[in-house]
Amino acid sequence: MRAKTLYLAAAAVLGMASARAAEDLNAKFQSTFIWQAKPALRSPYEGEHSLRGESEKSYSFTATAAFGFRLGAHTEAYFDPEISQGVPLSGLFGLAGFTNGEMARTSGSNPTLYRARLFVRHVIALGDETEEVESALNQLAGPYAKRRLTLTAGNVSVLDLFDANQYDHDPRTQFINWTVMTHGAYDFAADARGYTWGVAAEYQGDGWALRAGRFIQPKEPNQLPLDPRILRHYGDQFEVERNYDLGGGRPGIVRLLAYRNRAVMARYDDTLASADSSGLPPLLDVARRTEQTKVGVGLNLEQSLGKQMGAFLRAMWADGQTETYAFTEADRSLSLGLSVKGAGWGRGGDALGLASATNVLSPPHRQVLERGGSTFFLGDGRLNYAPERIVEAYYALKLAEPVTLSLDLQRIWNPGYNADRGPASFVALRAHVEF
Repeated sequence: MRAKTLYLAAAAVLGMASARAAEDLNAKFQSTFIWQAKPALRSPYEGEHSLRGESEKSYSFTATAAFGFRLGAHTEAYFDPEISQGVPLSGLFGLAGFTNGEMARTSGSNPTLYRARLFVRHVIALGDETEEVESALNQLAGPYAKRRLTLTAGNVSVLDLFDANQYDHDPRTQFINWTVMTHGAYDFAADARGYTWGVAAEYQGDGWALRAGRFIQPKEPNQLPLDPRILRHYGDQFEVERNYDLGGGRPGIVRLLAYRNRAVMARYDDTLASADSSGLPPLLDVARRTEQTKVGVGLNLEQSLGKQMGAFLRAMWADGQTETYAFTEADRSLSLGLSVKGAGWGRGGDALGLASATNVLSPPHRQVLERGGSTFFLGDGRLNYAPERIVEAYYALKLAEPVTLSLDLQRIWNPGYNADRGPASFVALRAHVEF
């Protein structure tokens, strides 16, 4: 009996040791295909940057390999090669809330291989208490201090580190509209594929998280080449996060995010003044770009409504004085929605989501378009302004452990902020594999 007791105790100790063992290497993979169609919509007039009136079809495809390496007890490195291709609706013009978050601005019908991420993460423990972190894309499994400082440097997406929300953050598995998956007015630093280089620091502990980072900007708005002069042209981010609990198993998180961009950008007021003097429509061009600063602040809330349901809300204000530089054309944005797990109807791996979003332009941004001007994504030739309003719903069906199929429906009123156009409807089918 004593020998058996000692054996069981030793087995328990070994099991605990195994559970706490840090993963030294992992390799993950994801692939996402989205097919989308848009029926014909009311379109009394069109410009070069309009959402087209005729029916259209679109697709996007991405495949990502994610490799994680442990360089030391507290240091990790990650490398993600990625392939993408796709054909956007209307040449990726005519909307603020573009309908496919997987559609990069450089998508084309030929597959393109590139480096999506290459970064190092160093974790500094600030206490003895630990928590287990599971193996995932760009995450090695192991015990991490509950109170810790995490330093990240390299090639990442800003959205890897900021504006997280468990109910609405990943267009590969959740909502796919650009201005639902993150703040529409969040002009975060990124190249035309959504990636950049930079450094960030994050403190976590005692129900709080503080994050700050600086990332480089593209050399020109919404283009691939990046400007390496991080002390001159950059996007700064700062986020404060607080966990809370309403009781009864209803935890929540509130996040306050602020950003500040410094880059060579055109100001809408300057563009309008130039149009006044020339008598021509206001056009954003290289000649009118000067050193400018853009700022924005946003609120992000996620709230559990029980074991199977949660809600989210995002609201952001940006100053809207300069051209959109790296994301989409919204100067104020609001989105909210629900996510429900399928356990309630016997489908624990499934998920149902419903969300709405509203996007608004600043007065000078709006005037450029009302007077027949064009911006990077918008330009109907004229504009009967109204806020762009979006409703999106999806159902994600878990077929097997690595495979999920989703149906996504979207309806957009006043597409491109034009009350004379639409409404526009979109239907999408999404296939996602991850292991």
